[in-house]
This record gives sequence, structure tokens and C-alpha cells, in this order.
Amino acid sequence: MKIIPVKTPDFVKALFPNFTWNMDTSKKALYLTFDDGPTPEITEWVLSVLKKYNAKATFFCIGNNIKKHPEIFQHTINEGHTIGNHTYNHLKGWKHRTEDYLLDVEKNQNAIDSYIKAPEITNCKSNVNLFRPPYGKFKSSQSKQLRTLGYKIILWDILSYDWDTGVSEKTCLKNVTSTAKEGSIIVFHDSVKASRNLEYVLPKVLEYFSARGFCFKSLNCI
Repeated sequence: MKIIPVKTPDFVKALFPNFTWNMDTSKKALYLTFDDGPTPEITEWVLSVLKKYNAKATFFCIGNNIKKHPEIFQHTINEGHTIGNHTYNHLKGWKHRTEDYLLDVEKNQNAIDSYIKAPEITNCKSNVNLFRPPYGKFKSSQSKQLRTLGYKIILWDILSYDWDTGVSEKTCLKNVTSTAKEGSIIVFHDSVKASRNLEYVLPKVLEYFSARGFCFKSLNCI
């Protein structure tokens, strides 16, 4: 049986206090995030399911996918969800020079900003730019410079492992329902690879936590 670290340990969070791992709240709110879109095979479906439950989320988008599917990206914005930067080419920071990595992030931010023309679109008055490194991996120099540029680094409290084809739909669901609590930031992926698990898990997560009095918020004004 595969043993996977679903919940980020507290000692890891303490080692990197400049990153956002979860939201500090006692309210029954969860923060769903979706990486790697927009993807025509699954993103529109995700938007429809979220709308059914009046749920808001944060989408960490890849710039190259924004370029290929601008209408889906615009739909995500129009639905009132928050957009985050996930680099233009889904770069693993450890494999790239800091200068090149930052240029790729900037290229993606320009793509995002070209669609988000007014702050009220995301119901956010803050100018903070949200960033999540692909694979959760980047160099300390990259992190430091991104924070200097005004980016808020968003990691996670809970990994669903929806992208892992070795993880069953039921295990993926349990990864979330058995560990998420008030303020948890949960990682899903609106990607083809994750679609099998996501199509099973997302409606059930929304139903499970809604029945327990939770709401679902985006990371738009942190």
C-alpha cells in the first residue's frame, strides 16, 4: 500500500514561515485551489460544480494554457474565482536559473494581468499577486526575489493526490475528508491527468463539508 504525506507537518510550516500554508481562522471555511489549468477537458466542469455549491476557489494557472484557452480563463475570472501564478511553462525551479525562472513568472503575470482589467473582477482590493511553484519546488533565491517583487507564496495544508494515477478515487477523497479542517488550503488539479480522481472527489468534498456547515472561499484578499 502506498503511504503518502497528505497533510503538511507543522514543523515544515515552521521552517518556512514566509509561505502561506493555511489560513488562520476558527471559521468553518476551506480554501480549494486548482493547479495547471485552464484545461478544456476538465476546467469548465470544475467551474460548473463549484457554482452548484456557491463555492469560490483559487486557480493557479499556467501561462501557456492561458494562451491556448483564453475563453476558459476568462470564464474562470467571470465566475468570481481568484487567479494565481503557476509560471508560464510549469517550471521546476530547482532545474532553472533564478533569472530565467523569474522571467517565466513575469511572462505569466503579464498574461494574467491582460485579462484581469479591474480589481473588482476578483472582488479584491489588494494588489498582492499570488504564486505557487510547480511541484512545490523552487530555490531559496527564487523565493526571496519573488517575495521582494510582492508575490505571496501559497503552498498548502492538504494534498489530495488527485494527479497520482496510483491513488484510487476513494483514497483521494479520504485524503481530503479525513484531514481538512478550518482554514485548510487544499490542492487539486484541473488537468487531464487528475480528471479521473477529480470528477469523483470534488462533488463529494463539496457535499461532505457543506453538510457540516463549511463554506468555500478563494484566497483573494490575504
